[in-house]
Formats: sequence, structure tokens, C-alpha cells
Amino acid sequence: MATTTNYSWTTPDDTALVKDGASAIRTLGSSVDTTTKNLNPSTTLGDIEYRSSTSNTNTRVGIGSSGQALTVVAGVPSWAASSTSTLTTTGDTLYASAANTLARRAIGSTGDVLTVSGGLPTWAAPSGGANYSLINAGGTALTGAQTITISGISGKQNLYLRIDGCSSASASLFGIQINGDTTSSYISKGITTTNAAIAVENATSTSFPLVATSAGSGTMEYGVHIFGCSTTGYKTFQVNGFSNNNTAARQANGIYLGSAALTSVSIFSGTGNFDAGTIYVYGG
Repeated sequence: MATTTNYSWTTPDDTALVKDGASAIRTLGSSVDTTTKNLNPSTTLGDIEYRSSTSNTNTRVGIGSSGQALTVVAGVPSWAASSTSTLTTTGDTLYASAANTLARRAIGSTGDVLTVSGGLPTWAAPSGGANYSLINAGGTALTGAQTITISGISGKQNLYLRIDGCSSASASLFGIQINGDTTSSYISKGITTTNAAIAVENATSTSFPLVATSAGSGTMEYGVHIFGCSTTGYKTFQVNGFSNNNTAARQANGIYLGSAALTSVSIFSGTGNFDAGTIYVYGG
């Protein structure tokens, strides 16, 4: 019997008898039906057909899930997670957790930096002192109290306090205290200048002393660095301050003799309540 060129379907010979026609047509039709089905295996909406390992036979891969991408596994097409399906939350970062494997890293906290831990990217607080972030968002107002405390400070190696427009109608002295410690644990050496004189100071007191000036004579601007805050042991500090009416300026270095890690910092007015100002606390 003769056969077709591409699929080898059986067809009648040119010399076949007419009485064999019905049987030949039926045989040919069955062959066409079988081959057509083998080439069209789809059964479900979204199916994708591809060549199987059997000659003249296709197979199907069902439609994947939303966000998946078509990839290759073991030499055949397959649906797998795409970058968009791996990312689930605003701020996610995409990375390879293994060869040809995507994973997500959720966004870190404000002030964190991207670093490496165990060979993988991760968010972490800066380890050095050069990267500072604001701890008390928006700053803390210096009004209506003699002592104002910023609490909840932890894990910061160094602090920087920026004190803007500080004033009190009663006080001639302002100071900074750590962890509410009012004992004589603060030793400082510094220079205070006024319009009339320069004074060299060597003092042990109950606070880091700031600019001393006549009560109610303008506002003060301070910058205070405190080092070694997150570990047990002594803390060192630097103070720079100036009054906006040019009556006094102060530069000092010192040490705090308390041993506990810093968890809060307070600014106090020597006499009476604060009238104005804002303190910003940065940690790094």
C-alpha cells in the first residue's frame, strides 16, 4: 500500500480495486484523526503546545498563575515565578538566593544601609559613626518645663544633639544629662568667652555644661557630640555653643563616668522653665 510523504498515512495504490475504496478511505481518515489529535493536545483555555520527545506528537503545558513567566526546566517550557510575582511589598529588593532563583528582601528601617550578611544582601543600621539619622522626628520643643528628656535611645554608638533657639527668662546655665543621672559624674575642660573676658574651666559637675549667660539675654545655639553611647563604660563628649546676642560662647571636652549604655538624654535649665527652642537628637 502507498503512504503519504510526511505522516505515512496509508492510501490506496493506483491499481487498487474500487471495492477497496471505502476501507481505504476509512483507514486514511482514522490516521488523519489520530495524527491531528497528537498535534493538538490542548484541553483548557490558555494551554500552550510544544513538541514532545515522540515524533509527530505534541504535548501541553497548562496556563500558569498571574505574574509568572515562561521559562525552561529540564529542556521543556515551564511556568515559574517572575520578578514581579516575587516582589510583594513596596520597597522590596530582588536578589538571587541561589543559582537561577529569585528572592525578595523586604525594605529596611529608616536610616538603614544595605550590607552583606552570610553572603546575602540585608538591611542593617550603619556600623560607623558617620551616618546619623534623626531619632526624635521633627525635634522636641523646649518649652514649659525645666528638664526635657528624649527617651528610647538604644543601639546608637554616637549621638549628636542640635539645640536651636534655646532660651529661658530665668536660667543663666543650661546642661545635658545622660540616663537621668544628676550625680557629679561629668568632668569637663573648656573655654568660655564673653565680650569682656576669656575663662578657662576645669570642672566636675552634675551635667555637661553648656553656654553660661545672663538670664533672659537672648537665645543659645548648641552642638553636642556624645561618643560610645551603645556600650558600657565611660562616654566622652564635645560641646560647642554660642549666644545669638554675642554675649557668650563655649567650647568644651569631657567625660561621663557612668557605665551603663545610653538610653535617654535630658537638657535642663538651671533655673526656671524653658521658654523656646528645639532639640534634635541624631544617632549613628
